[in-house]
Amino acid sequence: MGLQKLKKIRQIVVNTKYWYLTKVWGMDIHPTARFSLSVKWDLTHPKGIHVAEKTYLAFDVAILTHDMTRGLFVDTNIGSHCFIGARSIILPGITIGDHSIVAAGSVVTKDVPPNSIVAGNPAQVIRENIEVREYGKYMNSDEIERACKEKNAQVK
Repeated sequence: MGLQKLKKIRQIVVNTKYWYLTKVWGMDIHPTARFSLSVKWDLTHPKGIHVAEKTYLAFDVAILTHDMTRGLFVDTNIGSHCFIGARSIILPGITIGDHSIVAAGSVVTKDVPPNSIVAGNPAQVIRENIEVREYGKYMNSDEIERACKEKNAQVK
């Protein structure tokens, strides 16, 4: 089976999961948002999950909307054009501003300002006033990728 067939099958599975999360559970996930199939969605208060357009959630991200110890059932918002790194945890009631990046493995305990990068446990702002395009990609990421490919070609 070719790789293209696998991509098509994966897209069907992702589209089905999107439909299930939005229609059955009532989550507010924009149709252009992308997510790994292993994202952990809080199903205790699913209507509290809001993911804006052109945002990407990597594998094993956990998005929480409730805290049983405090009796909280709150909305968790992820802005547009964001990237949420692998195995990050977004705690209940957090808002991640538009055009922001959450580094892999971060535990987000406070709101993230727009146009910033946060990292760590607890996540802290490590860079502000960044410019990203869709899915949290740096504006010049294509140039960086091309330069890396050229450098690797020279090494071989």
